[in-house]
Amino acid sequence: MRTPTVDFAHRTPYDEYVGTDVLHALLRPRTDEPEEPAFLVTTQVMELYFGLIRTELELAVRRLDEDDAAGATAVLRRVTRYLGVLTAAWSALGTLTPPRFNAFREKLGEASGFQSAMYRHVEFLLGNKSEPMTRPHRGSPETYRELLAALRAPSLYDAVLALLSRSGHPIPAATLTRDPADPYEPSPVVEAAWVRVYTELGPGDTLWELAEALTDVAERFSEWRHRHLMAVRRTMGAKIGTGGSSGAGWLERTMGRDVFPELWSARTAM
Repeated sequence: MRTPTVDFAHRTPYDEYVGTDVLHALLRPRTDEPEEPAFLVTTQVMELYFGLIRTELELAVRRLDEDDAAGATAVLRRVTRYLGVLTAAWSALGTLTPPRFNAFREKLGEASGFQSAMYRHVEFLLGNKSEPMTRPHRGSPETYRELLAALRAPSLYDAVLALLSRSGHPIPAATLTRDPADPYEPSPVVEAAWVRVYTELGPGDTLWELAEALTDVAERFSEWRHRHLMAVRRTMGAKIGTGGSSGAGWLERTMGRDVFPELWSARTAM
């Protein structure tokens, strides 16, 4: 029976690969309040997952552009699992009461989650485009440039609709040629295309499987938004957010914007 290697000249291969010294050095709470490290770690974990989801959604777009619906579906199924982890991460803050949050909240300054560039990339890839949401990053030229590129590039849903068109579904030309930076406007013709996918096809068909994977992503994303809202309401009620937003009111409004809207409205039409 082999025993594990325990003698290394320098850092362990695990530490080298994971970068544990860098990760743990990033935990820099600004107070001695015992709840602040959990708040900070939860936020940092979410940032890492936003970056991972961004990478995967960009891969899904490339697969769709290559007419590889099955490959895109496999990527989206991974994204669904990552979104589940993101949602579960809110439970780490489940016992954070308003007095305990207030004990370190002012040390956050103007820092707020809506300033996350990686989260904004995810929103843009899912089709929630908003030029004003790029403006907080104008002081970081590279980040701002990347966000503007994401704003102006076709979203995941744009790539899906282009694939539907190439597959013979009559997607309106105005939908296919719209400026990708503009907010998406639902179309009854697109809704009808999804109705056909669901009623004329079925499990095992690549477009049907893609539709279900997209729906799973949209549902998990909505769950994450809801848990975010509830965490804010639990810790700070209806106070103004640290970044100057209306806090819970802002989050409630964003929850009203469905991603992949016709995939939801088509269910009523079936």
